[in-house]
Amino acid sequence: MSQEFATQLTFLSEDTRRLVGALVDRKGKVEEVIIGDAFRLYLPDVGRQRAGAGRLRGLRLIRSNLQGEPLGRDDLTDLSKLHLDAIVSVQVGPGGYPARFHWAHLVPENPGGALWQTANAHAAAELLPDFQTFISELEAELGRKRERTVETAGERAILIMPQLPGGRKLEAELGELRELARTAGLHLADVIVQRRPQADPRFVIGKGKLEDVVLQALQQDVELLVFGCDLAPRQMRAITDATDLRVIDRTQLILDIFAQHATSADGKLQVELAQLKYTLPRLIAKSTGMSRLTGGVGGRGPGETKLELNRRRANDRLRFLEDRLKQIAAQRIQQRSRRKNNDALPILSIVGYTNAGKSTLLNSLTRSDVLSEDKLFATLAPASRRLRFPEDREVVLTDTVGFIHDLPRDLVNAFKATLEELDDADLLLHVVDVSTTGFEERMRAVNKILDDLELSAKPQILVFNKCDLIDEEEAAALAAQHGAVAISALRRDSAHSLIEAIDRRLFFEAAARRPVAELAEDSALRSV
Repeated sequence: MSQEFATQLTFLSEDTRRLVGALVDRKGKVEEVIIGDAFRLYLPDVGRQRAGAGRLRGLRLIRSNLQGEPLGRDDLTDLSKLHLDAIVSVQVGPGGYPARFHWAHLVPENPGGALWQTANAHAAAELLPDFQTFISELEAELGRKRERTVETAGERAILIMPQLPGGRKLEAELGELRELARTAGLHLADVIVQRRPQADPRFVIGKGKLEDVVLQALQQDVELLVFGCDLAPRQMRAITDATDLRVIDRTQLILDIFAQHATSADGKLQVELAQLKYTLPRLIAKSTGMSRLTGGVGGRGPGETKLELNRRRANDRLRFLEDRLKQIAAQRIQQRSRRKNNDALPILSIVGYTNAGKSTLLNSLTRSDVLSEDKLFATLAPASRRLRFPEDREVVLTDTVGFIHDLPRDLVNAFKATLEELDDADLLLHVVDVSTTGFEERMRAVNKILDDLELSAKPQILVFNKCDLIDEEEAAALAAQHGAVAISALRRDSAHSLIEAIDRRLFFEAAARRPVAELAEDSALRSV
């Protein structure tokens, strides 16, 4: 940029008291002139990005600056989002002459984390003397970095975690949130933790921090923000109004996982019911453009707005789902009653924190092939199999949906028909992943949910699973300390002690008259 060009720009800005900008191509031709207000320029549509890995737009923005401040968030956002070659801000000094130059360009890598580099000068002559060579080399390096980047299949997101006094241990909570994100298929580009004495009533993390996060999201090509806590409707409204990025909270993330994993008809109904109950209070209109009139022909008055129509339809669907799930619950009660009258077999229900290994244990004991994955909430529908003991005795073993800390109430209510299976259980097997940090806190979370379901009085055997992942002596000591049975669900031979414990609790008199029973090799394995 020549000094003459900068002077003409600042003179125009001084005369109009408005920001003036120019989009200039690499040959020095002015493609667009933009007139803003006293504080901001509004850039026109600059067309599609040039093809090729790491290619920049081929345009640089040169603009005046009436406030005397360096490049702001809007400038850096435009630079990053539009892939401009550079942005130069020329300060309007006394008499309208250029006083100072601030400029920025993108960089391929920066140890500080930012994706641009800024500089300043007192005259146009102090700027880059050979911009053409510089921009060609920069674009080549950006292309090389793009080729080295491994693209992930999942959507990119930033996880935001406000740490408040009296909350759970940060390490355990972040570990669980990362697992939730992995299960949902998200790729976490970054995790941001902010320690606060209390949550901000509007933005949870504060407006300034939210602006930093939005800018960082633009730098890292992220379009989804995931809050590691639950957002109140007013907070969701304020955050979505402050950014064009998609925003979800912890409950929505869990609901999304449930929606992905629901395969049975009633499971899909339960997930949809939970989603509707959660989203109904959050049905808001972001702008007046959504307030369309939908009155009928010949009708009086303005009719319903689009928002009111959505709410009415959601309420109608809510009532339909609740009625349908009541029918399913009644059918299950009849099925359980028939099964109880016909078989009169003891029922064991496997409960525990999500991904503790419940489905793996069911498969190991009964030689079944129920879906078991190293993901949270892989099991949503109950699965029952028969387990045969020696002396021709059998029990029904049932797998259930996993629990989680602060399980959303809407989910508990939606899956009530599923969890009613636990009412008929003669014995609960509480499976715990003892290899996980903070497993005792997870035990307490499961017991709290059982207490909320009025099932805490049920007989229970504590099963410490995944003992093969920790030291053998440590596993034995932990099991003795908590009165648990130590096993590895992946190793069927390690379940003998568990079978013995079940045998004693269900068939105590018979077990007292004979040696300890081991799992029969021909354990059956037909479905109930």
